[in-house]
Amino acid sequence: MKQPIFTGTGVALVTPFRKQQETVDFTKLEALIEHIITSGVDYIVALGTTSEAATMTPSERSAVQEFIVETVAGRCPIMLGLGGNNTLNLTDTIAHTSFEGISGILSVTPYYNKPNQRGLLQHYRNIAEVSPVPVVMYNVPGRTGVNLTAETTLTLAHECPNIIGIKEASGNLQQVMEILRQRPDGFRVISGDDALTYPMLTLGADGVISVMANALPKEMSDMVRFAMKGDLKKALPLHNRMLPLMNAIFEEGNPTGVKALLEIQGHITNILRLPLVKASKPLYNKLSTLNNEFRN
Repeated sequence: MKQPIFTGTGVALVTPFRKQQETVDFTKLEALIEHIITSGVDYIVALGTTSEAATMTPSERSAVQEFIVETVAGRCPIMLGLGGNNTLNLTDTIAHTSFEGISGILSVTPYYNKPNQRGLLQHYRNIAEVSPVPVVMYNVPGRTGVNLTAETTLTLAHECPNIIGIKEASGNLQQVMEILRQRPDGFRVISGDDALTYPMLTLGADGVISVMANALPKEMSDMVRFAMKGDLKKALPLHNRMLPLMNAIFEEGNPTGVKALLEIQGHITNILRLPLVKASKPLYNKLSTLNNEFRN
């Protein structure tokens, strides 16, 4: 039986940059995509938070999207990050976006203007109406300043057939359990926090959109598959092995930590765009030590 789309391990793909004018390094991006796919991940998330899409120009975002679609070449589904705090502008962007090779949208809750739950309901209803592909909501209050409650999530899940899931990064397992308890059949609940993925999977979640899987794609994918099959004796040791690295890559923000780790592993050059900056020397050294310990 074919696995439903957007279950298992999704990778919140980073964007490698070159030192020269911080332009996109498509050669390194291609190599990273190949490494991730051959390591067994289930899908890729393009132009999400981890990609630094917020600091790209529109033409860069289009070029990166097109390049990812061409490189993946249908080997796994691609979820495209499309969110914003201006509903009209976002729906217009969706209406004028090419979805060739794209299987769904990941859309973060509006940030900065802090809408109430009624505003969030209408925001996602409008997205669902205009989107030609399925929509996964993204709840990350630590970044946006607003929480998409279980009640609002469930209302949208039952009301909008085109909204097929939520990436839950609230860190609130009680809220996650309430969504899992009352969700309609087929509605995905996806972990948005690497360190909480294992406990969420034991509660019935459908996988993860992972930052860690950029650097440990096989191990993260294996852990998720074991847990989703109920083989916790194999899943838990993998979770515990990865946990120190999972925690460390977020100490100075994302993708600061994972880009440093990917450079340590030889995949990319550790370049970020302002206002993000490179990992501090102590964190870089810590990640190098943890990576060596993990491999030995």
